[in-house]
Amino acid sequence: MGAPNENVLVVRRNLFDQLGSFHGLNFEPQRYLDAILARGNNHFLARATAENDPTHKQIIPYAILACGDRVLHYVRGRKAGEQRLVAKGSIGIGGHMNDKDESLFAWDEQAYRAGVEREVNEEVIIDTPFEDRIVALLNDDTTEVGRVHLGVVHIFRLEEPKVQKREAMITNLAFLTRAELLERRENLETWSQICVAHLDRLLA
Repeated sequence: MGAPNENVLVVRRNLFDQLGSFHGLNFEPQRYLDAILARGNNHFLARATAENDPTHKQIIPYAILACGDRVLHYVRGRKAGEQRLVAKGSIGIGGHMNDKDESLFAWDEQAYRAGVEREVNEEVIIDTPFEDRIVALLNDDTTEVGRVHLGVVHIFRLEEPKVQKREAMITNLAFLTRAELLERRENLETWSQICVAHLDRLLA
């Protein structure tokens, strides 16, 4: 997770509205990403500012690690960077895109994918071959956190369920079925609740 004073990748909210705002999942991610990741349409903003600025959306990769019909579930511990999500269950790995090793001004899709790989590797160790596919975008303006974030849902298809935590904020790692996740629904963060409701389509 990045430091509170980091610069994070954002797009203007009005660009998202022009492309077609939605609630929940949108299964045509490339139509949005072609515009969002076009250089000039995104930029970096101080995270402290972005977290309270609904005129921008922070771009957040949300990687669901799947092996067969099970997906990785974990609980965010007290050391989580986003304090509003502490103690919530999640099926998404990832975090803010920042300017650590790319241009301070804008990103293209190649830079975004490199950033995703870095973010996932900061949080977990994947000790098995896998394929990464972007399957949906995720938006939820009904919560304080959701209003300033836009999720890019990745499915990491793992050959074996071999994942270890690297980040201290990740606890209780386990691969669970959709039925097991539904039993935990009330304890899941909102984005995970949305994804679990549509898990069959996400994993198709």
